[in-house]
Amino acid sequence: MVEIKHKKTREVLAELDADSLAGRKITGARLRGADLAGADLSGADLVNTDLREADLTGADLSHCTLNGAYLEGANLVHANLSGANLTDAHLHHAELEEANLTGAILRYAQLRNAILSRANLSGADLSMSDLRADLQDATLVRADLRAADLTGANLRGADLQEANFTGAKLTATQLVGANMFGMIDVHGNRMAIQPSAPAPRGRRRRTRQPKPAHPWWKFWARA
Repeated sequence: MVEIKHKKTREVLAELDADSLAGRKITGARLRGADLAGADLSGADLVNTDLREADLTGADLSHCTLNGAYLEGANLVHANLSGANLTDAHLHHAELEEANLTGAILRYAQLRNAILSRANLSGADLSMSDLRADLQDATLVRADLRAADLTGANLRGADLQEANFTGAKLTATQLVGANMFGMIDVHGNRMAIQPSAPAPRGRRRRTRQPKPAHPWWKFWARA
């Protein structure tokens, strides 16, 4: 028997007649504020499950089905969401620092004000998603961001190599220090911007400036 308890009150929110949560069907369950830190939920069916404000720190959610799941304010720091299906998932204000989202499907996902700093989203499908979030130093290599809304998003220092931004909204998006080599821009054009190499250190050589020619009118005045 597996009991899922509230992270603060320790109230039992759900009981499952199983030895593990991995691969289990928990669709539509009400698990708001659940303590699932470090839990093995790999391959579980969590469609439309209420996981708002749940503690999923370091949890294994790889290949989970989380379509339409409610994860607002959830703590998913260091969580493994590789290959998970998060289509239409609600992730407003969720904490996903250093989370593994490689190959995850986040089509139409709501990620406004989510924190995804240093998260790995390589190969993830983020098309049509609301990604007005903090993605500083995140990895988005070959990610699909077509028609995504990144208005005002923080992409400072992000790795955007070969990511597809066709039709995306990038108004006021912060891209300082981002690696955009091979990235496909909003117009569908592939960019060829390589990371700028640091300027070589050392003593600068002073170039000698030539002396200005003698003003011609002085010669004219002497004549």
